[in-house]
Amino acid sequence: MSETIHRRDATPKHGRLRHRVVMLAIAGILLFVGLGFVDFLSRVPPAEEKPSRNADGIVVLTGGSSRVSDALELLSVGYGRRLLISGVHPTNGYSDIQRTLPESQRLLTCCVDLDRSAVNTRSNATETRRWAVERGFRSLIVVTSNYHMPRAIVELSHAMPDIELVPFAVVGDKWREEPWWTSGAALRLLLSEYAKYLFAQTRVAFGGVGQGGMPEIGTQTIPHPKPATASAN
Repeated sequence: MSETIHRRDATPKHGRLRHRVVMLAIAGILLFVGLGFVDFLSRVPPAEEKPSRNADGIVVLTGGSSRVSDALELLSVGYGRRLLISGVHPTNGYSDIQRTLPESQRLLTCCVDLDRSAVNTRSNATETRRWAVERGFRSLIVVTSNYHMPRAIVELSHAMPDIELVPFAVVGDKWREEPWWTSGAALRLLLSEYAKYLFAQTRVAFGGVGQGGMPEIGTQTIPHPKPATASAN
């Protein structure tokens, strides 16, 4: 009789122990993710700042408002000798950009290259590396949205570790008007981008498994007639 009672008492103890282990594991994961998100936010520039230096070339990753116009402005004032617009929709060309940015005709004629192959950030990096190597460039100014910059730097650094990258983060009007934590849309965007950033870091840490042109989760092709845009990076 006493042995039966002992076995019955042991079962709840084991159950409570398993429950504690599971709860501790969940708490550890949440802490890790939370601290990682804080670190990610520290890498998202809150405001636009001029590039810290000139570079051989400039690359802009399409997918966000005003990225291309800001990159063309940097080119016009001499921050780089040539500009690559990476991720242009296959049906778009120089004339589409010119219609949107009429003052860009001279630069488009002399100093701008279009990449229509890239469909996501990984392939942006692949095509940018090919362009930079062909041009003999050793430094690049990277133009993309502030929330996208951490992942873009991970992918570009992995694709071309011997080329210096100088970030120029484009900050949209909505980011200037209100803090991100007061906007549900901004928070969802940051959490989505953080997940992609973690995936990129993990993939790169394990030797770049998955490098190539397969679309990323959440990547959306922007159809014609949107100029100079191909993916929502």
